[in-house]
Amino acid sequence: MRARQSTRPLIALLAVALALAGCDSLFGPGSPADPDPVEPIDRLPRDLTAAELEAISASNAFGFDLLAEVWGEAPGENAFFSPFSASMALGMTMNGADGATFDAMRRTLRFEAMSEEEINASYRGLLDLLVALDPAVEVAIGNAVWHRAHLVLRPEFRERVEASFDAMVRGLDFDDPASADTINRWVSEATAGRIEAMVDPPIPAQVVAYLMNAVYFKAGWTVPFDSDLTYSGPFRRADGSTTDADFMLRDDTLRYHATEEWAAVDLAYGGGAWSMTVVVPRGEHTVGDLVASLDAEGWDALVDGFETTRVMLSLPRFELEWEGVLNDPLIELGMGPAFAPGADFTRMFEGIGPWISEVRQKSFVRVDEEGTEAAAVTSVVMVTSMPPELRADRPFLFAIRERLSGTILFMGVITDPPPA
Repeated sequence: MRARQSTRPLIALLAVALALAGCDSLFGPGSPADPDPVEPIDRLPRDLTAAELEAISASNAFGFDLLAEVWGEAPGENAFFSPFSASMALGMTMNGADGATFDAMRRTLRFEAMSEEEINASYRGLLDLLVALDPAVEVAIGNAVWHRAHLVLRPEFRERVEASFDAMVRGLDFDDPASADTINRWVSEATAGRIEAMVDPPIPAQVVAYLMNAVYFKAGWTVPFDSDLTYSGPFRRADGSTTDADFMLRDDTLRYHATEEWAAVDLAYGGGAWSMTVVVPRGEHTVGDLVASLDAEGWDALVDGFETTRVMLSLPRFELEWEGVLNDPLIELGMGPAFAPGADFTRMFEGIGPWISEVRQKSFVRVDEEGTEAAAVTSVVMVTSMPPELRADRPFLFAIRERLSGTILFMGVITDPPPA
């Protein structure tokens, strides 16, 4: 995987555990922009359905699967991605798959125990729940299907993605360079400008569709850090070297959980429905050990073990941009049939047989004394077979012949084409 990264070092493993919810303001209570306290949120507005609980568990399990693969490709590098965005983009794409391709995608996304109807209903329910849960936290989720205008989407596919994913479905002239601008404008608007583009013009001739999910998050800490206490100090890299970082300091009563291997703290946003969970390895243990050992069940045990206690927390402030192609991790996790010619996406288009050529995600995160801003876009690129391309843009041989008898009348080699 190739990724672009720019950041101050992260404090070991940063797990933005965006718990369950939905800002009109970046600032938390006690900040100059919002002197009034935020109403605490200690319960969901409704009970989750059994399918939604299963879907959340599956999405979290897929996230840890994907984290292990992403880290395995570039150990020691910063990484920040949205498993929720990847799951939703691929879940939307799965609605066009059938047969073994559908089974492979469902298995990789950890939805084996759920029917397609249950999966789609859960995505729809979580969409409605997450964006509106906390008025002090801004959460925006968008889905879009962009396809070549002359191709016909199957009506059933369009109905499913519009109903279950609230997806915008739009046909474009992909041969027009302005089409890439149209798609990128949607990407930028969906992420408040934090991710500016996902498609480079010109769009390749074999690309028939882009299925995209965008997630945007902006929230102030329930209790902000005091910027006057921020200090510069050394950050110890995995290789033993050090670099300077700006550490935000907070001496407060926080949710804390520690074992011999790691220590974790939970920092609330807004009314408390959303939080950031930071897990730091202890002693000789490394962040690589954390990535290798944590799974969905271990994560549940970690967060269930939080207890409120006084903690002296030093957390670096940082800003990170990340980009990764997820093909190899997804194939390694079992989604290979969806990436090969012959993949069964017959429920998506009429008359063509596309397959996935690329799953790419771009993400952004900024953490400072006031709060956090994060965004991610996942793009699933669908392609189909096109006529082979031949460009006579290098020295070539040619012949003028009579086809029926096989007589060659003229032959030549062009190494430097003279003007006609």
